[in-house]
Amino acid sequence: MVTVENNNLIQLDDLRVHYKLGGGLFSQEKVVKAVDGVSLDIERGETLGLVGESGCGKSTLGKAILRLTEPTGGKVFYNGRDLAHLPQSEMREQRKHLQMIFQDPYASLNPRMNVGQIIGEPIKTFGLANGEKVDKLVGDLMETVGLSRRFIKRYPHEFSGGQRQRIGIARALAVAPEFIVADEPISALDVSIQAQIMNLMEKLQADKGLTYLFISHDLRAVRHLSDRVAVMYLGKIVELAPGKDIYAGPLMPYTQALISAVPVP
Repeated sequence: MVTVENNNLIQLDDLRVHYKLGGGLFSQEKVVKAVDGVSLDIERGETLGLVGESGCGKSTLGKAILRLTEPTGGKVFYNGRDLAHLPQSEMREQRKHLQMIFQDPYASLNPRMNVGQIIGEPIKTFGLANGEKVDKLVGDLMETVGLSRRFIKRYPHEFSGGQRQRIGIARALAVAPEFIVADEPISALDVSIQAQIMNLMEKLQADKGLTYLFISHDLRAVRHLSDRVAVMYLGKIVELAPGKDIYAGPLMPYTQALISAVPVP
């Protein structure tokens, strides 16, 4: 355990995810440093935006925090407890506090399960309810994210992209988490739907006191949602500041280049 300072919910200390690429008879083994010594804090109730080019390590970092990808070094503290070294049996219990919203709302939903089964699965897995109580909770969650409970028996292919992302959000909320990694949650959606999902995420945060890591290459979306912004480049955090400071006066040339590439609305 570490002392939780300044209301920090998540603390990363020199977090690393390195992949070894096997060499042949005449070639040396290579190491890809997807996440390379990241240290940062995420405060309770805030949205930390994480931006950078594709392949810079953003999604890998998000998954490593939740141990969906295993770190190869460093520490991940949640409420002062190091998750990176917990046995899987203990990590499973922590997962109800730490959830993820995925980029592709269709690929992340089991097409053979109806909405009630998809949202209800984590409720049953963690033993939060059973029988008719599960259906009641699922219906309530559907209405929370703007879907009618009448759709509980429908399958993912019967919904639009924006509706499927709402299902994914409801599934993440099913276990009443404290922290959510939102990995490019609007990038696969039509522009007309993106604002609706961002507004929903803001409302849920206000209502439920959620803390977000919002991963995106869309700097306009990050600017709208984030309290602070971390800029990632080649596996490292190269700049971290309040959102208004990042956009008004970025310090690093890489950050300046990212912001200058954003189209003027």
